[in-house]
Formats: sequence, structure tokens, C-alpha cells
Amino acid sequence: MLDTSARLLKLLALLQTHRDWTGTELAERLRVTSRTVRRDVDRLRELGYPVHATQGAGGYRLGAGAALPPLLLDDEEAVAVAVGLRSAADGTVAGIEEASLRALIKLEQVLPPRLRHSVRTLRAATVRIGAPATTVAPDTLMAIAEACRRHEQLRFDYRAHDGTTSIRRTEPHSLVNTGRRWYLVAWDIDRVDWRTFRVDRLTPRTPTGPRFAPREPPDGDVAAYVSMGLSSRTWSNRATVLLHASAAIASARVWPGMGVVEDVDGRTCHLHVGADTPEDLVWMITAIDLDFTLVDGSDDLVTALRAQAARCLGAVRDR
Repeated sequence: MLDTSARLLKLLALLQTHRDWTGTELAERLRVTSRTVRRDVDRLRELGYPVHATQGAGGYRLGAGAALPPLLLDDEEAVAVAVGLRSAADGTVAGIEEASLRALIKLEQVLPPRLRHSVRTLRAATVRIGAPATTVAPDTLMAIAEACRRHEQLRFDYRAHDGTTSIRRTEPHSLVNTGRRWYLVAWDIDRVDWRTFRVDRLTPRTPTGPRFAPREPPDGDVAAYVSMGLSSRTWSNRATVLLHASAAIASARVWPGMGVVEDVDGRTCHLHVGADTPEDLVWMITAIDLDFTLVDGSDDLVTALRAQAARCLGAVRDR
């Protein structure tokens, strides 16, 4: 039989799985009597853990408390939390970097040596590339998330890419994170259409507006809607190509924000892309390294593709 301290820790770990347990089930897991389980539950309550009694066969459930009690993590969970905290410290939410580092330091101090070594090895072997991420205020994210959850209209000041500002009235649907930026997908009440807003460019106004009946997401998929907008709709040069490979193979070669892959028949797929110039489109399409057929594109894109083909042939003409 486990000693009292070890038994309490195991009981707490069971309760933290967020399921209802009967006293009998807990007694069997801990190899004690139901009376001992009741005493241990009382001890946890004295320590500040909100263990609630459930209706039925003398069940127990761990609820949310007013204070944050100690949390038990297994090995995989501890490593995942440490990696997540490190990412948050370098991430896109402004103002939580210091708090994330403090939490990470506390966690690493109590990690067993083997796990501490794993976390530090992973951190040392990881290199971040790309442009710095655009940060947003946590309060802004929370205000938007709460409006989405409660289905309340959201008004905010919005700064467009050209610097002009406007007041927007929306029915917020979802927050979407692309890794470098946060976006709000919302129904624009005044423009009577779906719109995507960069969160770092908006400032919520309070209070929120009246509640609304949620709409079906645009295009049936918010993530696909944002991806399509980022990859093609907002660019002056756009193209659609037929890739001679399955959507699964193509998706593995298309990085986030580059383009949208659309399955055709299991053996081919469409790729929708956008860029500043036809030459950029050529680079993006050919970088995927799959055979393709141009389905829709400008005459300038056709010219750019031919120029690239001639350049490549000229490079090996004398070989």
C-alpha cells in the first residue's frame, strides 16, 4: 500500500483527468477502502483542491477553484508545457513574455534531471528563422475571444494597410493564428459580408454590442477562408495551377500562407496562389517541385513562365 503522501498525489492525478470517479473505482485504483478514499478527499479539500461530490454512486469530480492549486504533470506533459512556455516567450502575444519566462524557470527547477536535459537539448537544437512575429496585446485577444464566445457584436477602431482608420461593427466568429499574426474573422455589419481583420491593427471599443445568432462560417471553414485570403485574394497577381500529385503530397510542400490546395480527383489538385509580381508567382509555383499545368493566370504570368523555362534551358545548353 502507498503511504499517505504518495496516495494523495496519485488520487489527485486521477481526479485531474477531468472525469467523474466513483468512490469504489478510486478505492480499487488506490488499493484502499472507500473510507480511506473519503478521508483522502477531505485532505485534498483542506489543501485547497475543489473536489466536488457528484450525484449517484458516491462519485467525485475535481472542479475549478478560486485559487490555483499545484498541478501534477506526467513526463510528456511537463516537456510539452516547457516547450510551450518557451514558444510563448518568443511568440506573438505581447506582454506575456516575462510571465512565460518566470513560469518556465519555475518549471525547470522542479523537473527531474532527465526531463530538464531533454528540454534544454531541444531548446539548444532549435533555431527560429523568418521575420519577427507581429505581437498583439493579451487584453485585445481576450476581449475578442470573449465576444466570439458570447456571440456579442464587437466594435473596434481599425487601421488599414494604407494607414487610414475606420470604426467597424462586426459579428465576430473566430480568431485565427498563422504563426506570425493573429486574424479576426467576422461578419461586417455595415458591408454585409465576411471580412478578415489583422488583430494588431484593431482596438476594441467597449462595451460590446447586442447578442446575435451565429452564422455558418465563410466557405464552410474559417481556416481555409483565411488561408485563401492570405494566399490569393489580397494579391494583385493571382494564379491557379493543376498539380499532378495528390492533395496530401502537395500540402506537405506548401508552407502556411503560401497557397491553398484543393483536391480534384485524388491524383491531382488545384493550387491557388497570389504574389506581388508574376516572377514571384513563378518562383512559388516551381519551388513546390511538382509537375503542373497553368489553369488560370495573366498573360504576364505566361510570359514569366516562358522566360524562366528559357533561362533554365540556357543554363544547361552546353552541358
